[in-house]
Amino acid sequence: MARAQGARALMALAFETTYGTPPASGYTKMPFASTTLGAEQPLQTSELLGYGRDPQAPIKDAVTADGNVVVPIDAEAFGFWLKAAFGAPTTTGADAPYTHEFRSGSWALPSFSVETGMPEVPRYAMYSGCMVDSLNWQMARSGLLTATASIVAQGEAITTTSAVGTPANIALKRFGHFNGSITRNGANIGNVVSADLTYANNIDRIETIRADGKIDGADPSIAALTGNVVVRFADQSLVTQAINGEPCALEFSYTLATGEHLTLTAHAVYLPRPRIEISGPQGVQATFDWQAASDPVVGRMCTLTLTNDREDY
Repeated sequence: MARAQGARALMALAFETTYGTPPASGYTKMPFASTTLGAEQPLQTSELLGYGRDPQAPIKDAVTADGNVVVPIDAEAFGFWLKAAFGAPTTTGADAPYTHEFRSGSWALPSFSVETGMPEVPRYAMYSGCMVDSLNWQMARSGLLTATASIVAQGEAITTTSAVGTPANIALKRFGHFNGSITRNGANIGNVVSADLTYANNIDRIETIRADGKIDGADPSIAALTGNVVVRFADQSLVTQAINGEPCALEFSYTLATGEHLTLTAHAVYLPRPRIEISGPQGVQATFDWQAASDPVVGRMCTLTLTNDREDY
């Protein structure tokens, strides 16, 4: 009997024309590091009395389909997750390289289907009606650069054969922490130890009564862009901004030697006044848990630009 191994696992993604209906074709093979995407259905313990000390059979509860997918931040495949999180981009360029601009604030986000496969069992699980609830990643000095996409799905269908055909392949070009930089109002921020970013759509599940146990839909609510920046305390510029309650523009970017780059610009970022602690003889650090808001001049909270050789998403 064959045993499932993560090393042989497969994942393919395609955007849907109709919510909850997996496309017949157009799937792309997606690189991923791990996933918890799945459906679960808990049991409700019987509350009935008069049958002795041993309980009666439990009752099935509602089905929940969701989970996280950890993906590499690369020059091409990451664009699919950005489209799912922000909506379709505005693409410019008559020839490669192309620039894809993703903007926050869209009320209409695309749904997509994801199939995960374990061919040695075989088990192929199709998750339809998927929406990205949040997208998170960290910036650091070293390590592997990955992002975590939190997904809300309508349901799960399990078969023994794949329904995606032969998915299109992607040439993987990964960004690394070494390629990253952070600027504030166009100037480099010094002494940054680490940074964390989370863009959330705050998906609202439409949990109606249905015979199949699935949700009716998933609607985006008020978006949020939050995170933190940990810095070695060397000057008062960030603290002064926090005290004055003034916004700034933070830009988080990665650039490859071959020209591909990824930039997230938070147009109006507000910093809280942090506690400056002296915990020992080592350097003093300060953590700023920032929040972004809509910028009245730009007209949105953030813009994410991805430049690569892919013509469209």
